[in-house]
Amino acid sequence: MNKSEMIERMASDADISKAAAERALESFTTSVQSTLKKGGSVTLVGFGSWSVTKRAARTGRNPKTGEAIKIKARKAPKFTPGKAFKDALN
Repeated sequence: MNKSEMIERMASDADISKAAAERALESFTTSVQSTLKKGGSVTLVGFGSWSVTKRAARTGRNPKTGEAIKIKARKAPKFTPGKAFKDALN
């Protein structure tokens, strides 16, 4: 499912316009991103949690040449599914 399909699904499920569903989706994604950027986490009980993990600097390999390259330390988003979400898939 891509973004436009998600918007269509949200609009039909919530019985709202596609424009309203798009605004809601944009608001949700923006809110999650800004919260994570500030160092916080987002938890939706039963669905899952988003948090930020720190990845240390490391040495990698260029797959084409085999040459060692340095990979900088960085922050990465992490999603952990909730129990109800995992149970719904099985």
